[in-house]
Amino acid sequence: MNIREIFRSRQGEGRMTGVESVFVRASGCHLRCVYCDTAYAFAPEGSEDLTVPEVVERVVQLGGGQPGESPEALRHVVLTGGEPMLQAELVPLSEKLVELGFHVTVETAGTDFQPVACQLMSISPKLSNAFGPRGRRPSCAATDDEVLRRLIAQYDYQIKLVVDRPEDLDEVAAFLDARPHLDRRRVLLMPQGTTVEELSERAEWLEPYCRRQGLAFCPRKQIEWYGPRPGR
Repeated sequence: MNIREIFRSRQGEGRMTGVESVFVRASGCHLRCVYCDTAYAFAPEGSEDLTVPEVVERVVQLGGGQPGESPEALRHVVLTGGEPMLQAELVPLSEKLVELGFHVTVETAGTDFQPVACQLMSISPKLSNAFGPRGRRPSCAATDDEVLRRLIAQYDYQIKLVVDRPEDLDEVAAFLDARPHLDRRRVLLMPQGTTVEELSERAEWLEPYCRRQGLAFCPRKQIEWYGPRPGR
C-alpha cells in the first residue's frame, strides 16, 4: 500500500472536528483540484510501500495502543489521501482497524467504490471550482452518482462541498436539488482557502448562507491550528 504519511493530530473538518486521531494518508490521486492542500500526495513518489500489518502497527504505536487496552489510547483513525479508494488494500486495512476497536473515517471524493469497513464515510464531491476558471467542467464532474448512492446507502456519511466564491452557491443549490435523496443535515459547506485570512473572508458570507439554507458550515480548523503543511 502506497502511504505518504502516518501521523497523530486533531481532525479539523466535519462532524469529528477536534477529535484527536491517527491519520493514514495514502498516495495517489486521479484528480488535480486546483485548491488541494495535500498536493504532495498526488503521486506515489516519496511514499512508502507498506503492508497492511505494517500500517496497523504504526497506527497502534502512534495511538498509544489498541482501544480498550489503555485509557490513553486513541480510538479514532482517518484514512485519507490522495484518494484512498484507489488502493485495494484499503479494504483489509479498514477491516482490521475496525476489528481492533478503532472508529474509522474514510475521506473520499466519491468517484470510486470499495466495500470498506468504517463508521463514517466523509465524501467530498468536487464542484467545478476544483478545476480552475478556465475550461470549467460541469457541476460535480468528478463525482459518480452511482458510487455516491452506494456510499450513502451503506454508510453513515457526511457530504463536504468546497465553496470558493458566492457564484458557487448556485451550483451548490443545483447539486442538492438534483439529489433529493441526500440528507441535507449531513451536508457541510466549507470555505476554500489555505490561510486564516482567506477562510475568514469567505466565512463572512458563507456561514450566514448555511444558516438560511439549513446546511452546516464547516470551518477548516486544521489551517487555523497548523497551517498548510504535511503531517497535520
